[in-house]
Amino acid sequence: MSRILLISNSTLFGSGYLDHAEQEIRDFLGDNKRVLFVPFALYDRDAYAATAGERFKRMGYELTSVHNVPDQFQALADTDTIFIGGGNTFRLLKTLYDQKLLGPIRQRVAEGMSYIGSSAGSNVAGPTIKTTNDMPIVQPASFDALGLVSFQINPHYLDPDPNSKHMGETREKRLQEFLEENDTPVAGLREGAMLRCEHGRIVLKGSTGARIFRRDVDPVETLPGDELDALLK
Repeated sequence: MSRILLISNSTLFGSGYLDHAEQEIRDFLGDNKRVLFVPFALYDRDAYAATAGERFKRMGYELTSVHNVPDQFQALADTDTIFIGGGNTFRLLKTLYDQKLLGPIRQRVAEGMSYIGSSAGSNVAGPTIKTTNDMPIVQPASFDALGLVSFQINPHYLDPDPNSKHMGETREKRLQEFLEENDTPVAGLREGAMLRCEHGRIVLKGSTGARIFRRDVDPVETLPGDELDALLK
């Protein structure tokens, strides 16, 4: 029953907040009008909720931030959709643990509540946050995340720059290091890419491709419209 939309980035160069994902969000949500927003990845939750609320209002949806409701669990039970925004993944996951929301979110998604994640919100949809790009500015109780999908996400995936003089590890090298210690596939979502997971299918959407990493095999390039079930499950 799960319906999940995982967006690499909230803002694409040359456009505004969620502009590049608006059509996909509209198509994904359909007649669902109530959206519960989780702003925990940023420090200023009020400002973040105001930005998200204004943007979803322009799309025709009623957005309420979970940090502004008297009963978070009741708000979760009542909503059609949850949207977890981007920011720092460690701060986001720590707050979800602190407020005991991981289990209730999992349950509601299993019951059919739609889930939209962007950047850090996409990271926490996977089994763990071990493939985030963020600094551990706080320490969550565990790296274990929502586990709504069986694969890891690496948002904002960057290809190696052949002209760069930087001698540190590339993003690809970092993800290969993860796979030296773990068996879980990783979807490296370039900016502008998103994954739509529903009806037992995983489809790459958006305007850019994704790079799929698996243990002991070469990375695979994928393009919008590709079904990724065989690569990620």
